[in-house]
Amino acid sequence: MADDREPPPLFENVDISKHDDDGSEDIFSSAIDDIGGLTISNSRPFEVNGDSESSHVQQSPDDLSDTQDKAAPTPAPRTVINDIKEPIERQGGDQYLEISISEPCKRGEGMGAFVAYKILTRTNMKLFRRQQFFVYRRFSDFLGLHDKLVEKYLRSGRIIPPAPEKSVIGTTKIKMSNQNDQQSLTGDFVEKRRAALERYVKRTAAHPVLCVDPDFREFLECEDELPRANSTSALSGAGVLRLFNKVGETVNKITFKMDESDPWFEEKTTQMENLDIQLRKLHGSFESLVLHRKDLAGLTSSFAKSAAMLSNCEEHTALSRALSQLAETEEKVEAVHNDQANTDFSIMCELLKDYIALIGAVKDVFHERVKVYQNWQHAQLMLNKKREQKAKLELAGKPDRGNTAGVEVIEWQSKVERGQEEFDQISQMIKKEMECFEVSRVKDFKQTVVNYLENLMLHQQQLVKHWEAFLPEAKAIA
Repeated sequence: MADDREPPPLFENVDISKHDDDGSEDIFSSAIDDIGGLTISNSRPFEVNGDSESSHVQQSPDDLSDTQDKAAPTPAPRTVINDIKEPIERQGGDQYLEISISEPCKRGEGMGAFVAYKILTRTNMKLFRRQQFFVYRRFSDFLGLHDKLVEKYLRSGRIIPPAPEKSVIGTTKIKMSNQNDQQSLTGDFVEKRRAALERYVKRTAAHPVLCVDPDFREFLECEDELPRANSTSALSGAGVLRLFNKVGETVNKITFKMDESDPWFEEKTTQMENLDIQLRKLHGSFESLVLHRKDLAGLTSSFAKSAAMLSNCEEHTALSRALSQLAETEEKVEAVHNDQANTDFSIMCELLKDYIALIGAVKDVFHERVKVYQNWQHAQLMLNKKREQKAKLELAGKPDRGNTAGVEVIEWQSKVERGQEEFDQISQMIKKEMECFEVSRVKDFKQTVVNYLENLMLHQQQLVKHWEAFLPEAKAIA
């Protein structure tokens, strides 16, 4: 079975060296050095990427003739996952699985309406029937897929990428909007959800076990509508039952304290708790920063309007011209502040939000190990009771009941052995998954921080350029 083998890297693993191309030291390399000697090779890359802007696809001969008339967009650079040792049949070359989500469209009317998203897939994997295809999926289909993957793989210790959160308010607004109102489909809510769904699918596709799962492949290429995942609704019976189960598990986490014999798990549990707290604080700080930038943009706009009105009242020609030019400059500065706020949110806030959810998935895996341990200890307790019962029956001279008790002892002995084996297997699997998770986390944060700083410098350069252009006009006031 795939779960019995050593898992390859989770998500997107690439060759990470301690030095950049220019020979300078990589400030993120120390975090990777601490990951127990994990080696990432460059041989036989397996490529996973999604072209977020592309909509060129072949699904039928008619579709092919239509799309050939349009210029195909340039595909985005691919992210490479190296040396995957999973049962993926190779085709004599590098394999790739590119997924993008676009073109949200509203279907239905009233409270029965929903938004469907176009999922475009390109691949050369023989597990798929075609090399490029697309399907439309609604939000509940994504949640249904996540539930199936959790049911299959969480028990074995796999870290399942979390699905995006539901938003009752945003969904209700979409349902109640006019059928022909395209503004509701191009607003922030739909775009943020589309981006979140795309990140979720890409993370799932980057996992070497999840990407070949039959349910995931059906989700990507089945042209028919999937069976409605009614259990994903918060108001359904399954949703209420799931809520009670979460409450029960929360109580179990608080009341049950596992006697941890492995210091690695104790250290990682503490690390995940601290990381969760710090990421939540950083996420809150960035959200405040985004709000302040938007407030600054609004105040800058007010200042620009006041300067324009003042220039109309000023009789001094040079001063009036300078004030008018100042108003135009402030309008440009306002646009820069708004763009910077949107960039801060899309680059940093979304990454932090994703990793807060991912750490929640890691905690779920750790808790699943605790549940396996509880089952093992329960079996051990029952075995001891059955042994005591057998001994009492033998001393009481009741051989018939003693034989029955002996059979029960054998059954519980088998359950204890299976429980211990399952506990050892899930512990080993979690360690391997965590190694890959740490490498992916360091890589993601490095790329995001660099991208954020580059955008920050670009916006600052734009501000300097605008003010340098205004300076001669200010100096020209006589």
